[in-house]
Amino acid sequence: MIFVITITFSNMLHAQEKNYIGTQVCSTCHNDLSNHWSHTLHAKIFLNNPRNEIEARGCESCHGPGSQHLADPTVSESIIRFTSNSNSSVGVQNQACLQCHTGGDRMHWMSSVHESNDIACADCHNPMANYSTVNLLSKNNVNETCFTCHKEQRSQFNRRSHMPLNEGKISCTNCHNPHGSISDSLLIADTVNQTCFQCHAEKRGPFLFEHAPVTDSCVNCHEPHGSNHEKLLLTARPMLCQQCHTSIGHMNDLFTRGNLATGSRPDARLIGRSCQNCHSQIHGSNHPGGAKFQR
Repeated sequence: MIFVITITFSNMLHAQEKNYIGTQVCSTCHNDLSNHWSHTLHAKIFLNNPRNEIEARGCESCHGPGSQHLADPTVSESIIRFTSNSNSSVGVQNQACLQCHTGGDRMHWMSSVHESNDIACADCHNPMANYSTVNLLSKNNVNETCFTCHKEQRSQFNRRSHMPLNEGKISCTNCHNPHGSISDSLLIADTVNQTCFQCHAEKRGPFLFEHAPVTDSCVNCHEPHGSNHEKLLLTARPMLCQQCHTSIGHMNDLFTRGNLATGSRPDARLIGRSCQNCHSQIHGSNHPGGAKFQR
């Protein structure tokens, strides 16, 4: 009989109309959370200068009407919860955020890599406290937040040749838009090259003599996050060059350990900058005699 009564009460609760109860009622029980939240940008806007009816609801702007939660806090479905073990689906959680945060950088959120993999806004952001200086991130900064999932990229940035991310000169969002993009890898530009050219403008061209792999994609030769070879190269020269230049004879003799500087038949193309000892303008040349990228 007790079991039947419990089911009946639960059904009655779910059938109950959801009503807004106000932030003051929420703070009565959730005092600690309210104190942390009161210092955030959301709280300052919602409580002091709401721009619309949604923001004026305070806590219930994001968590939804609280009347059912007040009636029985043990029913997890009574409000929207932004936790990893929430009964609220990722779609429901994200929709609460997207009712305000639309357009701009989030124009391509739908069907993006993160959205398709059920990444919740709350996986990267914590609107309840100021853990970061900007953007209410769940970690201290953008990079630490991204590295929570992207472990491989964290290790790449620790290689001897790497982009100056660990030094604080750039962040992940200088190249990627985590909220969605029309390009692969959530790049902020349409292509890999256009993204790289934002900083490396001298490689953009146009050149009188163009190097085909350069115009195709920078990642044909470079690992953008970090490499154990100089200049972020995928592999050491001349082996990198010989992946394309495979004809017999110069420029493309097969090199072995004997051709190293300490070998029996040292070759200049294995010393210093290898092929670029001669072909110094490898990204392209505007010199009339630069067909071989030597000047």
